Amino acid sequence: MSQQSVPAPERQPLDENAAASVRAYAADQRARVDVLASVLEDIAAHGYPAAETGVLWEEARDAHLERLAGEQPRVA
Repeated sequence: MSQQSVPAPERQPLDENAAASVRAYAADQRARVDVLASVLEDIAAHGYPAAETGVLWEEARDAHLERLAGEQPRVA
């Protein structure tokens, strides 16, 4: 994704609530990426975890689906 911004006249401004929602979503995504980055850094520093300490993919999937079901709906 480009870091260049579009000139101001070509942009449609957001109202305060929409801007706050976008900022909250960005913060949530940034937190998720930080967690992933820390896991990858741990693997790089210490190697892969033992298989016995892991979670079965079915259990991880089911837990994730439960989390998704409990989240607030979002506008794309």
